[in-house]
Amino acid sequence: MLYIYDFGMRIARRAILSFSKLKLKSKESPAKFVRFANGQRHVMETVEKGAAKLDRSRPTVWIHASSLGEFGISRPIIKALKEKYDCNIVMTFFSPTGYEAVSKNHPGIDCVFYLPFDTSKNASRFLDAVKPSCAVFMVSEYWHTYLYQLKKRNIPALLVSAVIRDDSPFFKWYGNLYRKSISYFKQVFVLDNRSKSNLSKLHIDNATVNGDPLFDNVSVVAATQWKDELIERFAGDNPIFLAGSIHDDKDLEIIAQLVNTHKDVRFIIVPHETGKETLQHIESAIEGNVRFYTQCNQTTDFNDSRVLVIDFVGALAYIYRYASWAYVGGGFTKLLHSIIEPAVYGMPVAFGPNIHRKAIAREMIDLGIGKSVSDFHELDKWFRELKDSPEKLKSISEKAAEYVVKNTGSTPRVVAKIGEVICSKN
Repeated sequence: MLYIYDFGMRIARRAILSFSKLKLKSKESPAKFVRFANGQRHVMETVEKGAAKLDRSRPTVWIHASSLGEFGISRPIIKALKEKYDCNIVMTFFSPTGYEAVSKNHPGIDCVFYLPFDTSKNASRFLDAVKPSCAVFMVSEYWHTYLYQLKKRNIPALLVSAVIRDDSPFFKWYGNLYRKSISYFKQVFVLDNRSKSNLSKLHIDNATVNGDPLFDNVSVVAATQWKDELIERFAGDNPIFLAGSIHDDKDLEIIAQLVNTHKDVRFIIVPHETGKETLQHIESAIEGNVRFYTQCNQTTDFNDSRVLVIDFVGALAYIYRYASWAYVGGGFTKLLHSIIEPAVYGMPVAFGPNIHRKAIAREMIDLGIGKSVSDFHELDKWFRELKDSPEKLKSISEKAAEYVVKNTGSTPRVVAKIGEVICSKN
């Protein structure tokens, strides 16, 4: 089965690289797709050149996250590893949003790469170049060939913040490759007891129920001194509604309607992608004068503007501190973004309805911190009920703070296991 998978990945790689060239010539390609393809085009050479500079007197921990959201889980782990152990950190991403943001600013990380396509040749070359003492994968990253090669080379792999649902591929007729892959992990840190029980059905007995390090990360971010004078001037004395990680047209549609309806409120919009077409789409959907952060300066007059669009990535978790209410994008797809990031600041959070696989979203709804909305009318009703209710906002703030504190503290357990592994390997 792995041979078929490997063949499929090789075909997919060739098709994507070829298609991206054609679309680039026609100038019709989505920017993210082109950036991803360009990043993959010479990725192995980049990995080999970058890894050659690592200090081989120290053990190397390879950490992989799909995108920027999953990187948030790894951030406190990286910080703790660097403080406690003298090790190299190699970070990989499969998505341009993660790679581009972290490669520009990566304290504590020695190398940042795209993850090469999951073929047998790439996996061998990558591991030969990086020479990791252990590998750490975030959430649901089951790269079958890499995991097989790690197991074959006796390099321990850990999976962090996993959720193993009843409807996971592991329990499907086609799930043999997934069942094999998850058996290659030395340790699996899961978020709930149900996941541990499901792994037991697969005869995987090395699972530990652990909290999500993302809670540790957002707590550190919230406690970090950070300010932005431009945003502060835009906000003034006005309460701010922040729409973060706006992911697709449905997110934008209902947020634009909210902006156009509540003309007495100032809004900050942070799109998940900041390409030209996305920014033009936002501007055309909103009535009135829209300001873009990178086009503003210290003399910009915000008196005639109710909307500020953050047209760069990487600062959203910090910007939430300026808001009183939040909407988080991705909930109309399978990719709901981090709803803990605004919650840590003690604010109510709304998001789309596709949350049946999101335990944290369900918990926040039960506590009254979060709200799932299916359309503009539900979002508008929720916002109106909160807008003029300081008592309700205070109650939500207290619940949110208690919820985050209750769930912090998972990072030390993950770091201790990684430390145990790298110390035994060196």
